[in-house]
Amino acid sequence: MMLTIARRLMTVIPTLIGVVIVTFLLTRVLPGDPAVYFAGPAATPQSIAEIRKSLGLDRPLPDQFVRYVNDLAHGNFGNSLSTGRPVATEISSRLPASAELTLSGLLLSIVIAVPLGIFAAVKQGSLIDHLCRIIATAGVSLPVFFTGLLSVYLFYFRLGWAPAPLGRLDAFASTPPDITGFYLIDSLLAGNFETFRAALSQLILPAVTLAIFSLAPITRMTRASMLAVLASEFIRTARASGLDGRTVILTYAFRNAMLPVVTTLGMVFSFLLGANVLVEKVFAWPGIGSYAVEALLQSDFAPVQGFVLTMAVMYVALNLFIDMLYGVIDPRVRLEA
Repeated sequence: MMLTIARRLMTVIPTLIGVVIVTFLLTRVLPGDPAVYFAGPAATPQSIAEIRKSLGLDRPLPDQFVRYVNDLAHGNFGNSLSTGRPVATEISSRLPASAELTLSGLLLSIVIAVPLGIFAAVKQGSLIDHLCRIIATAGVSLPVFFTGLLSVYLFYFRLGWAPAPLGRLDAFASTPPDITGFYLIDSLLAGNFETFRAALSQLILPAVTLAIFSLAPITRMTRASMLAVLASEFIRTARASGLDGRTVILTYAFRNAMLPVVTTLGMVFSFLLGANVLVEKVFAWPGIGSYAVEALLQSDFAPVQGFVLTMAVMYVALNLFIDMLYGVIDPRVRLEA
């Protein structure tokens, strides 16, 4: 297993190098000039040229790239031109908000989708199976921003059940101590149940929006994988041996069906990181997705580059974790490695 992890880490290096190069080039070919934006509409060509020189944008691209790589090697993502703060500081302060939202949506979808997929496979052709197909079709068909806007309109504007979609806490709640960055966990550790209730109420709608988006692939993969395993000979042998049906399904069938489901969970998590950008804008969630969108609209290169690199590192780390999880679920993976 350690050899497998080492090999995977060796393949990570070219991937990250490619991400750095592509990110740098894409931010340079995007429409808009940061110097023109920050100089203002009444700026003269001379003032624009001075700003471009101070930002280093007048240098050739190879020189800009060498400077950019040198800053990355020292852990410096640069400073945001719109806020004036270091990008690394902004990302580290906003990343827990995005992680809490994404993980909440993923856990909620797992709790619903996995049992639904198992029941649909066991009761093939039943009402639960048809319900599974309807949910999968609806989850694929509905864009995440549409689901978010619809939930805000229905549960906040019409029914008044949900709080205003204005961030992680309402105006009357106090911020919990910064321990993990996750408001739900930090408020429980501090014993502040009012803040926990306020944070949970703000989290429900965006988390449900992400969960609806991710229900479809998890449910479909769980159902398909369980159907393939239930048709195997060892399952028929287990049933013929007189084992309890629950034992056959959960102990034998589901464990052998978990590998495709775990792979799907990794893909869904990466999809949620992208969908998180739209959800954060709809619910005014102060995460790194909304931060990157605002920087992109202002032609602020450094935050966009920092956002893409952070997402790339998280995606690579997630894939490495899934490879390790394979060996825990199926010992044959360790033997093949």
